[in-house]
Amino acid sequence: MERNGTVKILLVEDEKGVAHFIRKGLEEEHYDIDLAVDGEEGLSLAAKNQYDLMILDVMLPGMNGIELCRQIRQKDIQSPIMMLTARDSVRDKVQGLESGADDYLTKPFSFEEFLARVHALLRRKQDKLTELVFKELKVDTIGHRVYVAGNEVQLRPKEYALLLYLLKNKGNAVSRPEILAHVWGYDFNPNTNFVDVHIKSLRVKLGQFSKTNFIQSIRGVGYMIGA
Repeated sequence: MERNGTVKILLVEDEKGVAHFIRKGLEEEHYDIDLAVDGEEGLSLAAKNQYDLMILDVMLPGMNGIELCRQIRQKDIQSPIMMLTARDSVRDKVQGLESGADDYLTKPFSFEEFLARVHALLRRKQDKLTELVFKELKVDTIGHRVYVAGNEVQLRPKEYALLLYLLKNKGNAVSRPEILAHVWGYDFNPNTNFVDVHIKSLRVKLGQFSKTNFIQSIRGVGYMIGA
């Protein structure tokens, strides 16, 4: 699995204390956390962004976590989902798993157990994502190899990391500061032209074997792969 800084997690939890506890702990592990406080907001974020993991509380105001999980799966979003609840009956757990959840944790819980489950779900997801594809572009995430129309493209490490980040956010525009934070680290000067230089280099290398404009410039935002 890549360094934790590239891992994006959605947390849907309305209890402020629990949300703060989880968010703080995960951010200390250098995960990137989006927080929603109800099911509707959670569904909106899940539909707009690509997450490596979603953590949903069952007892949410309005749309509950079970229904939220069900609707996420109906949108064909395959990110791993962990359900959190104060209920520990077998029936509740079965409901959660049948709605499409991958794991179920009962409150209260130790952060050590919670984190172990997070790691397990992320490893499971990483095992599935051995190949990322967009049109003629294919990335082998195990061998760290990139192919365009069947031809291998030689990339420098940061070019590969940048391409991988864009592909993992396929269909979503990402800003230069976001790219800098996830590919180069948070200590880089946001005014540097590193991103633009590497995008230009990627376009030239990918363009050797295809006329497809894989990386789009989104005016006022940044860059994106996919419509």
